[in-house]
Amino acid sequence: MSRFFVEPFSGDIAVITGQDAHHIARVLRMRVGENLLLCDGSGLDYGCRITAMTDGEVQAQVLYRIPTESEPTVSVTLYQGLPKSEKMDLIVQKCVEIGITRIVPVGMARSIVKLNAAEGAKKQARWQKIAASAAEQSGRGIIPEVAEPISFKQMLAAVQSEHTVTFYEGGGKPLSELVNSETNAVSLVIGPEGGFESEEIDRLREAGAHIATLGKRILRCETAPLVALSVVMQLTGNMN
Repeated sequence: MSRFFVEPFSGDIAVITGQDAHHIARVLRMRVGENLLLCDGSGLDYGCRITAMTDGEVQAQVLYRIPTESEPTVSVTLYQGLPKSEKMDLIVQKCVEIGITRIVPVGMARSIVKLNAAEGAKKQARWQKIAASAAEQSGRGIIPEVAEPISFKQMLAAVQSEHTVTFYEGGGKPLSELVNSETNAVSLVIGPEGGFESEEIDRLREAGAHIATLGKRILRCETAPLVALSVVMQLTGNMN
């Protein structure tokens, strides 16, 4: 069944506008009487039947409401060392499919890409659209947030209050020692193309982050978050 995100609404009539309405009418060529699935982004799904279609607007009658079954039991924030744009596009898309909750791009010492505030805001808007599309395609109950890029210093302040795991090519603890079926929230820190500088690892340790390994192989910066997130989902029982 076709699935679309909508703004939270009250009552039993949902109104779909914009690109989704165009997609329903012009691309999918759906008609009055056909069923579709709507999600309000808070983890609730609405089974609906189309009751009316006009230029740029689709109305649907709510038939039932159920909690979204696809949302994982663990909330995962990814602090991703800022990579080249096409790599970040891939990271956002695939992490949303796997089950990420929030993605925060971070400017680190070895980040090749440097963004000013205006550039960061423009990139964030693009990445948020990618997240929305991936969430819709993969049947998520929320649209994960992609934040505007922050500095390494800002990230350090944030992770001090979080259960944080940093993945370092220099080695560390196995992830299975840091995450288990009881874990309900974790933050993952991944470096950019050139990895971390040793001083950054020292500062993360001082902020309370655990240093972990993803094995003896060196993973690309766009591969590491997908592997780490998949392992977290497995360890927390969200791949069952």
